[in-house]
Amino acid sequence: MDRFDELAAFVAVAECGGFARAAARLRSSPPAVTRAIAALENRLGILLFNRSTRSVHLTEAGLRFLERARSLLVDLDQAEKEAAGEASTPTGLLTVTASVTMGRSLLPAIMGGFLAAHLRVSGRVLLLDRIVDLVDEGVDIALRVGQLPDSGLIARQVGEVQRILVASPGYLARRGAPLAPAELKLHAIVAFTGLMPDRQWAFGAGRAADRVALQPRLEINDGLAAISAAVAGDGITIALRHMVAEDIRCLRLQPVLEAFWPVPVPVQLVYPESRLVAPKVRAFIDHATPRLRAALQG
Repeated sequence: MDRFDELAAFVAVAECGGFARAAARLRSSPPAVTRAIAALENRLGILLFNRSTRSVHLTEAGLRFLERARSLLVDLDQAEKEAAGEASTPTGLLTVTASVTMGRSLLPAIMGGFLAAHLRVSGRVLLLDRIVDLVDEGVDIALRVGQLPDSGLIARQVGEVQRILVASPGYLARRGAPLAPAELKLHAIVAFTGLMPDRQWAFGAGRAADRVALQPRLEINDGLAAISAAVAGDGITIALRHMVAEDIRCLRLQPVLEAFWPVPVPVQLVYPESRLVAPKVRAFIDHATPRLRAALQG
């Protein structure tokens, strides 16, 4: 028996007034309880019980030790209950990362709703345009776009995202709509640099994608600002489809070159593989998945 088993045996013998009754309470055997008491007395160097053939009584030292032993067992029981509660209740700090563009458009409302539903959790959102090492940097969950390389991460797909071209009805009325990607060279381009690296518009799929080199009239490193410029009539811009869905529905923007849009790519929530996934992580994934799916559908 370990030390807490010995304490439990000691308290049981003291309260039951005998080894046999204590063994029955503990669902053990009288010899095992006897050995536990002997081991405890040997370690403490004191006699805890006065034994006779008919009765067992606590010594003065045993009486003094009894309350402390009871207190220790209560503390252990409480600690186990608290640990069991934490194993099922979301608690602690939850850190979520995403790219600046995806995170800014999707995470604030989702994180706010999650924290409102889980009052014992606090949140931190890191918007970074780089791949974060979740384990090394202490991040719980990442929202990532595209096919993931083999890794020790678990992924749950929550939707798809598509890069599209849009412009305001006023701009298209003035300049006309391009009918082929090459005609983009004749238009004012508002380039969001996060989606148009090297000033190129890529259309088609995979390695076979074709590219059109462009000279933007305006370059912006923020997706929402580029969309605002397009709404204002400054030119054709690139955007993620879900970010302009409402502007298209309200006729503030119109799709351009739909036949040449690249295929959608998956969006996934990823987290480190582990035998035990923290309740806060499970709860966030369950909360965020349907909301991300709805948002990405536009």
